[in-house]
Amino acid sequence: MPANDLRLGVNIDHVATVRNARGGDNPDPVRAALMAQEAGADGITAHLREDRRHIRDADMAGLKDALVIPLNFEMAATEEMQAIALAAQPHAVCLVPEKREERTTEGGLDVAGNESALARYITPLRDAGSRISMFIAADRSQVDASHRIGAPVIELHAGAYADAWAEGRWDDRDRELARITEMVAYGAELGLEIHVGHGLTYDSVGPIAALPAVKELNIGHFLMGEAIFRGLGPAIAEMRRCMDAARSKT
Repeated sequence: MPANDLRLGVNIDHVATVRNARGGDNPDPVRAALMAQEAGADGITAHLREDRRHIRDADMAGLKDALVIPLNFEMAATEEMQAIALAAQPHAVCLVPEKREERTTEGGLDVAGNESALARYITPLRDAGSRISMFIAADRSQVDASHRIGAPVIELHAGAYADAWAEGRWDDRDRELARITEMVAYGAELGLEIHVGHGLTYDSVGPIAALPAVKELNIGHFLMGEAIFRGLGPAIAEMRRCMDAARSKT
């Protein structure tokens, strides 16, 4: 499979986190998104949380107006967020679980436990032209439920795999990679488009990028951290190089 069949989505939430820590307008997440676009990102992801802890409504409007690459709007399945997404009509909407006290998204959405409600929820978003994705654990019941409600895309939560890698828990890392690998293949057999995200680094991205059925990786916090030292363009270029090197071996 050619390397460019694997897309890189860059999450710019934490540019807004830094801005909001002090107030004011800097650094500007829209500027970061434009720099990522220029550096070769295939899409931009932004999570508008209910408490607006990082991305704000004006950021979403600015991103939609400024970008020529796809905008992936991460959001909780609430009436408020549905109304915002229907007005903005982003390329993609990714539904994620959200708790106010969490520092970051801690797990996957429970699609299996909320099938009827989520099926109704995504219908107007899909009808408005947004591509619907479910951010889920690498679990067969969640993959099946996402397929049943008509979501064409799933994004598998890689957090446990990435954490095990970072902490040197190699047996746990291998188990988590095996789970992801199995569910990538299973989801693809069902006709779903497979994305993976959360916590991936230069070191840990390779085994995920090497899975032929994975179409997109969404990476944010690590890249924004690396941008402090390398600059955003070089940080993205290095991630792209790591992804392409892994994919070229398949």
